[in-house]
Amino acid sequence: MPYTITKIETTPNPNARKLIVEPSPGAIRSYFKADDAIDDPLGHALFAIPGVTNVLIHTGFISVCVSPGTNWKSVTKAIESTLAKTL
Repeated sequence: MPYTITKIETTPNPNARKLIVEPSPGAIRSYFKADDAIDDPLGHALFAIPGVTNVLIHTGFISVCVSPGTNWKSVTKAIESTLAKTL
């Protein structure tokens, strides 16, 4: 199911962003490495974005962490593109 980001929030962690999305991404799950998300199409797709280090998928948002020094502007564009075509 494609997702739309309605709002992006910063967090106390400068390497993380909270992405408010519609529709709800469903059940709560968290991944700290790509191999853990292999059976989750959404989580797996987000880990395919260079720099992504962990992902929290919640009922109304997705939190993405990236490695230090990663350019948020390019990662945000990649996340938006990924979410728009994730099934």
